Amino acid sequence: MALTITIILVILTIAGSVLYGSRNRGSGGVTEWAVGGRRMGTLIFWFLNAGEIYTTFAVLGISGYAWAYGAPAYLAFLSVSLTAAVGYWLTPRIWHAGKAGNFITQADFFADHYRARWLGIVVGLAGIAALIVYVQIQITALALVLRLSVDAEISNTASAIAAAVLMLLFVMSAGLRSAAFAAAVKDILMVVIVIALSATVAGHVGASSIGDVFTRVQDAYPGIGSLPGRDPDMGLSTIWMMTAGINVALGTYIFPHMFQLTYSASDSWAVRRNAVFQPLYSLSYFFIILLGFGALLAGTMPALDDPNAVLLTFVADRYPAWAIGLFAGTACLLALVPGSVLLLTAGSIFSRNVVRPMMPGLSDTSELLISRISMVGCAAIAVYLTIGATQSLVDIGLTAYASIGMLAPGVFLAFLWRQTNAFAVLAGIGTGYVVLMLPSSSPLMAWFPEWEAGLVAMLFNALVVLALSPLLNLVTGKREQAAAG
Repeated sequence: MALTITIILVILTIAGSVLYGSRNRGSGGVTEWAVGGRRMGTLIFWFLNAGEIYTTFAVLGISGYAWAYGAPAYLAFLSVSLTAAVGYWLTPRIWHAGKAGNFITQADFFADHYRARWLGIVVGLAGIAALIVYVQIQITALALVLRLSVDAEISNTASAIAAAVLMLLFVMSAGLRSAAFAAAVKDILMVVIVIALSATVAGHVGASSIGDVFTRVQDAYPGIGSLPGRDPDMGLSTIWMMTAGINVALGTYIFPHMFQLTYSASDSWAVRRNAVFQPLYSLSYFFIILLGFGALLAGTMPALDDPNAVLLTFVADRYPAWAIGLFAGTACLLALVPGSVLLLTAGSIFSRNVVRPMMPGLSDTSELLISRISMVGCAAIAVYLTIGATQSLVDIGLTAYASIGMLAPGVFLAFLWRQTNAFAVLAGIGTGYVVLMLPSSSPLMAWFPEWEAGLVAMLFNALVVLALSPLLNLVTGKREQAAAG
């Protein structure tokens, strides 16, 4: 019964999404496929935006983190609140720039603002790299759900390939508008199911109430409710929490797919309202962490020895088949929808900002075809990264945020400082990646004990951009004067 409900739920959602996308399609072409014709209203934009923030990273990843480490899972509360504050200021500016320049991708913005097509190519490739890591999260989670729902004997490789194929089939069917419909369905399902599970979790773990669950887990595992949590040796301290939260907040809307989603809004008010009400979603993390603690009290040991599977295993052990099916089906959608949008974005960037500059005469039809083909390549790389990986979804997510953070100084300074130089941005990106690859035992990282590595790299990136921009502008100005003379 559980498997049947899972399959029916996923098929009906996909079918409804494709139908919605085809019936509401505008003029077609790359603009319609990649940014929904720039016609997403407040409600549908809300679900689409939330759908890319609240993924399997949020539900399976955070619950598993709470089970394994305890208080460090509170990172979710901190990062979502800070992200909304950053988004309120940043996203309307991104929308206005996209509207004025008719941009499709984030790399379009960099190439136009800094008057450097080559920078658009560099940023495009960097963005694709970060997106592939983020796709890895969704493939890891979807493969896990497939293995537990269908047959645990299926190899990790086969399940990862199947997950990638499902994402590709979904996104190629109709594009961003279909993903928006599916995001609305899975968000509603997620909230209802998580609240329903939380309302009954106390009875399943021998507690008298939700509050008693927290009391009992604190008694059983002293210190779990405060940093550094269950495992002090992990370095998940207060400093880590603060720096990781800031890094996630500064990086969330720098992801290329978040740029693309922002372009899709019908007006700037839809974008700003989203930032105002988005923090309400952070309330769901209370229930997600509660379920992680409940699984710990119940003595749940995750299937396949994978902490990411804690919540799936807990539900499978303690709830009836129909509830298992609904949860597994929703978990599939939590991975399928965001993963599809990530692949769509990566394909758009590759065709528009990597291939088109080398082939200026490329038609829209050819660009769309190249975009779809490149998605297959990105999915293949993500599958390769997934095979044999043992990291938690949260750790993979922080890796993705660290990577995309290298583009953050170039974005923020574009709106804050007109003197920002394209070559300085490139130098900053290079410096940031070098710092990011340094081992934690290096002398430089020793200056920042327990800091999230991504924020350290972003800091040095920004310092290089700020220091070099005036110098490079001075050199450029002298050359232009010499040429004019």
